[in-house]
Amino acid sequence: MSIAVVFDSAGTLLRTYRTAKDVTTGEVIPHVETTNLTFSSDERVLIALNIHSKEVIDADQSMLVSAYLVEHQIGFGISCTRKVLTADEVGEVLYSDTHARIRDLSECIRDVWNCCRKESVLTINSGVIINMGLPGIEFTLTVGGRPFSGAKETITMLHQMGVPTYIASGDRVTKLERMADYLGIPRDRVYGVATPSVKARIVEDLKQEYDTVVMVGDGINDIAAMKKADYAVLTGQQPGERPKRLYEAADQVIAEVREVVPIVQRLQIRSGQYKR
Repeated sequence: MSIAVVFDSAGTLLRTYRTAKDVTTGEVIPHVETTNLTFSSDERVLIALNIHSKEVIDADQSMLVSAYLVEHQIGFGISCTRKVLTADEVGEVLYSDTHARIRDLSECIRDVWNCCRKESVLTINSGVIINMGLPGIEFTLTVGGRPFSGAKETITMLHQMGVPTYIASGDRVTKLERMADYLGIPRDRVYGVATPSVKARIVEDLKQEYDTVVMVGDGINDIAAMKKADYAVLTGQQPGERPKRLYEAADQVIAEVREVVPIVQRLQIRSGQYKR
């Protein structure tokens, strides 16, 4: 029996620091769960931006984020939404926004950097949450992540067992590829800017190739993929509360990502594939 394991990134393989700023009130919200924030309204869309943190910090802080994106021809990806929307619909709102300023985004970047600048391996991604009902940018946000203790060893052990690993995440592809290089996951097995429905489709596609597909995630944006998987694992290594329906979607709940290895070993033993 062939087995493949699909991992979410932020909160699953990476210990993540997230900061958002409510553009309408000016409130800075550290340690926020961005997917929960997005899913709390049908009108919200989580957007990953292809921007560089230093360039944002060095830019005119009074400039509209929308104007900066247009001037620098910066693209975006839809990471998470409860609505079915086209990229054109989202882009129209994003690129014409009159609410968010560069300083709102810079504030999030600085807060995350101050929390994790001492990390030896780090990725930083920034984006926004647009509200289709405003319409416009409701939150700016930045996410910083470093591998959990045991993450690299887990990937190595799975590969030694002959089990291929994949990443399906809402984060930017370029950032994910750098982290995948460190973890030892081939770049052609990395899927970035993946919405919940895209994650589920990735799992479905892999089920055509492998006998058993295991999905490992930690957030509500992983539920659809977990339901499609042959075996769903919920990891609680990232601090924070999780909704009941996330636990209901999981076949097993673990405290650390390294516990995925014995789970896969048991699946192999059941099939007669694993030799002690």
